[in-house]
Amino acid sequence: MIRVTRGVAIAAALLALAAVSPGAAYAQPSPGAPSTTAPARFGNLELPEGWQIIGTGTGRQLVWTASEPVRMGDARVEFHAGDRLLGRPVAQRDGRSFRLPLGDARVGSALVEGVQLRVTAGGRRLDEGGPARSARVRPLAPVAVPEAPLPANPVDPGKLGRYRTVSGEYDLTSVRLPGFPEPVEMRATVVGPADAPGKRPVALFLHGRHGTCYTPGSEQETGDWPCAAGSLPIPSHQGYLRAQRLLASQGYVTLSISANGINGQDHFAEDGGAQARSSLIRQHLARWADWSAHRASAPAAVRQASAADLSRVLLVGHSRGGEGVNRAALDSVTPPPADQDGYRGPVRWKIRGTVPIGPTIFGNNPAPDVPSMTILPGCDGDVSDLQGQNFVDGTRGVSRGAALHSAVYVIGANHNFFNSEWTPGQAKAPAFDDFWTDETPDPVCSPGTATRLTADQQQAAGATYIAAAARLFVDGDDRVRPLLDGTGRRAPSADPARVLTHAVGAHRAPAFLPGPSVTVSGGGRLCAQVDPDAARSCLSPEAGGASPHFAAWETAAEPGRDAVALEWSSPGTPVTVRSPRPVPLAGSDALALRLIVPPNTTGTEFDVAVTDASGRRAPLGRVRVDGLPGTERTASYWAREVRVPLTAAARAAGLDLKRIVGLELIPRAGAGRAWLMDAWGWRPGMPVVRQEPLARVDVGRLQVSEGDSGVRTYRVPVRVTGQGSGQIRLFVPRPGSDEVTSRTVTVRPGRHDIDLPVEVRGNTRFGDDVRHDVFVKAVRGTAVGAHRGGVTVLNDDPMPKISVTPVADDVTEGGTLTWRVTLSEVADADVMGWVSFVPPAAGTELSTADVDRAWLQEHLGEVPAEPTPLSGIAFGGLNLGATVPAGSTSTEVTVPTVKDGISEPTESLRARLTTYDGAWEPIPGPEFTGTVRDAS
Repeated sequence: MIRVTRGVAIAAALLALAAVSPGAAYAQPSPGAPSTTAPARFGNLELPEGWQIIGTGTGRQLVWTASEPVRMGDARVEFHAGDRLLGRPVAQRDGRSFRLPLGDARVGSALVEGVQLRVTAGGRRLDEGGPARSARVRPLAPVAVPEAPLPANPVDPGKLGRYRTVSGEYDLTSVRLPGFPEPVEMRATVVGPADAPGKRPVALFLHGRHGTCYTPGSEQETGDWPCAAGSLPIPSHQGYLRAQRLLASQGYVTLSISANGINGQDHFAEDGGAQARSSLIRQHLARWADWSAHRASAPAAVRQASAADLSRVLLVGHSRGGEGVNRAALDSVTPPPADQDGYRGPVRWKIRGTVPIGPTIFGNNPAPDVPSMTILPGCDGDVSDLQGQNFVDGTRGVSRGAALHSAVYVIGANHNFFNSEWTPGQAKAPAFDDFWTDETPDPVCSPGTATRLTADQQQAAGATYIAAAARLFVDGDDRVRPLLDGTGRRAPSADPARVLTHAVGAHRAPAFLPGPSVTVSGGGRLCAQVDPDAARSCLSPEAGGASPHFAAWETAAEPGRDAVALEWSSPGTPVTVRSPRPVPLAGSDALALRLIVPPNTTGTEFDVAVTDASGRRAPLGRVRVDGLPGTERTASYWAREVRVPLTAAARAAGLDLKRIVGLELIPRAGAGRAWLMDAWGWRPGMPVVRQEPLARVDVGRLQVSEGDSGVRTYRVPVRVTGQGSGQIRLFVPRPGSDEVTSRTVTVRPGRHDIDLPVEVRGNTRFGDDVRHDVFVKAVRGTAVGAHRGGVTVLNDDPMPKISVTPVADDVTEGGTLTWRVTLSEVADADVMGWVSFVPPAAGTELSTADVDRAWLQEHLGEVPAEPTPLSGIAFGGLNLGATVPAGSTSTEVTVPTVKDGISEPTESLRARLTTYDGAWEPIPGPEFTGTVRDAS
C-alpha cells in the first residue's frame, strides 16, 4: 500500500509536475516564482555559472538560466548531478530559465562536493555546447574511411511516378481535445494524383513539436496558442511537400496536418501530447471517411485529387508526431478510454504502417502489430538519444512478431531538415540547424564535413525511404523490402546519403534474445541496457557517445532490457550464449544477428557457430561489422545486421535445427569490444499481419481531496480493455528515495489485476497537493496506451494568515534591521514568500553602499559598482526569501547594515511581502518599513 500524508512542500508538488512536463522553454507555464538570486554554494557544492538555488528549506529550487532562449523542441529537458537524473524542470516563459524543486530529499542529497551539474535534452547538453556526457568534442576514434556503397536495389522507390499531381489546403472548424483549454486547428495541405484510376491509398503526415507562431520580418518565434495579434502560425504542416509530391506522383493521396494547437498546449498533457495527436489524426481520417461516402461535401482541395481508399493508410510522423502516429495506429486497433480521447466515432480506416522520423517515445509503447519504419537521423540535435529505436526493440516478444519493424539510420542527417519549414533558406518563419556546433566543429556532423548531408540531400533521402515504406507496407511490394530489413541494399534516389538498416519481425524466428534466462560464458557478460551501475551497464558513461538501443526511459534502471557485452584482448576468445530451452530454427534460411561495435572502427570479424541440444556444433561462417561515424555528440553505437546461412552448414554437421541451444561468437580481430542485441532465424518475405486487439492497459490519474479527518483508501485507476490476456511490467517509485520497484503482472480485460491502494490521512492544516505515480510497459500480449498515472491528493485547507511585525525596524548604521513573518497557525508545508523593495514614501532610500557586502553578494549574486537604491537594482530587483518552514509558525527577514563613516541624513527602506498559495498563485502581503540612523 502507498501511504500518503501531508507535509510535503509546494516544491515537492512541483517536482511531480516537473517529472512529466515535456520541456520546451517558452511553451510551458511559469509557476511565477521570484527571480531571487541564490548563494554561490550549496553545502560544499560550488554552483557553476548559470546555476542558482532559490528559496529555503524544503522550498528550495534549483534554477538554471541559459545565456539565450532555448528553442522549442521535442525532447524533454532534464537536470542531472553526475550520472544521476535529478528530474525534469519546469520551464519559464522567458525561454531561458528552468526550475527544479529540491523538496525531495533524494534530490538535495545528490548535490555534493565535486558533482557535475548538467542540463540535457534528448541526451544533448544544453548548459554547454558539447555532448551529454562530456564537454569534450572528439571522434571516438579517427573517423573511418566510408564503406563502399551498398549494392543498388533493383526497384528504386524514390523515382517520380507517372501521375500528374495537384495540391491545395483545407481549414475546418477547430476541435476540442480533452485537457486542452484552447481548440485545436483542423487544417491540412493536400497533395494527390489528378488522374489516377480508382480509389487511391492514403498517406497522412504529422509534424513535430516546434514553435507555433512567428512575427514576419523578425526572428521572433513563440510557443503560444492561439497566436497573438501581429504574429502568424508557423506552417510546419507545409514542410513535407517533397515527400508528398513524390507519393502523389506514384498514386497516393497525401495530406499533411497542422498541430500548432497541440504544440502550444501539450505541457498540460501527462503523456506530452501523444493521445491528443492521435485524436487529431483520427479526427482527420474520420472527415475523409465522410468525404469518401459523400464526395460532393468535401473541400475543393480534396475533390480535385483522386478518391481516397481509407482501407490502405500510411501514417508518417516527425518527432513527437512520430509518437502521435504510433498512438493513432494503436488506438485504431484498440480504442482508448472515451474520457481520454478527442475522437469517439467508429474506425472506418485501416493503418497499414507507420513511419516515425526522429521520434520521441516517452510512453515506450510501440504498436506491435502495425508495421513500422523508424528513421534515425545520425546528427539529430533535438531527440539526440535517438530513443525512437525502441519502436523496433520494444516490439520484441510483445505480440506475434509478424509485423516488420525497421530502423533506418541516416548518417549525417539532422532532426529539423526533414521538414522544409524548419530549414533555413526554405522556411517562411525563423529556422535553424538543430545540431549544435560552437567554436569546436564536430568532425562528423558539422556542416561541410564529408559525412554531413545538405538539406536537399536529407530531404531526398527522407522522401525516398518514406516511399519505400509505402510500397512495402501499403502496396505489399516485396521488392523494396531489402531496402528496409537489414539485407543491405541502397536506393540510388537517396544518394549520396549513406543509409543503413536493420529490423525485427516479419519472417524472423526468435533465437537468442538476451535476458535473465540466457546464460553467457567466455569473454562476455549479460549487461543491462539501462542501469546506473557501471558493473551492470552495457555501455560505460566514460565510453563517450551513446547508443540508441540503450536510451533511458522513466527510471534510472530498467529490468527486462538486456544485451550481451563482449570484450577480448586477443583473437579466438569465444563467447557462448545459451538458451534454457531449445529454439527452433528449422525453415530459416540464415541466422541474422544485430551486433554493435564502437563507432569509427572497421574490420571487426566474428566466426559464428551454433550448437544443438545433442551437443553437435556447426560453424556457420564469418561476419564483418564496421562501426558508424561518430563522436561524443552522437548516438552512434548502433547495431548492424549481419547474416550467416544456416542450412548447408547444418546438414554437413548433422545439426538438429529444431533444437538449437547455443550460439558462439569468436572474435578474429585483435583487442576489441562489441554488443549482441539479439539473433534470429531469418527468411525473406512478408507474412500476413493480423491486427487484432490485444489486452490494452491505460493508467489514469485520480484527484482526491485529503479531507479534514480520518483515513481513506483510494486506488490508482487502471483500465484493461481489448481482448485476451497479457503481461505488463509495473513500476512504482518509492517516495523519498531513488528506488523504483517493478514487477511483472498478468492482466485480463474486465479484471482488477493491478490493485494499487493509496492511503490518505486527512487533517485541517494547509499543505500541498501530493502526487504518487506509477507507470507501466508492455511485456507480452498487451498494448499500453496511457503509460503513466497515479493518485493526486489535493490540499483542501486554506493557507494561514500572514503578518509582519518589527523586531528591530529602527537601527543605527551597523545594526541589523529585523522583522518577523508569522503564520496564524502551523502548516504542513513550507509557506513560501519573498520580500521585494519599493521606493519609500519620502526621505532618502537605503542603498547598496549601506548594507553588508557579503549579504548583498549572497542575495543578489553581485555587488553593483555604483551605490544603487535597493528598489532600483536591475535583474528583477533584490528579493529576499521569506519562507516559513513546515511545522513552524515564523521566520525572520534581516537586512544587515554597515557603518560608512560618512555624515548623512536618516535613511529608510520600504518592503513588500508576497507569498504563494497551494496553486502557486502570488498573494500580495503586508508592507513594512525600516529606518537607519547615522552613527556619526
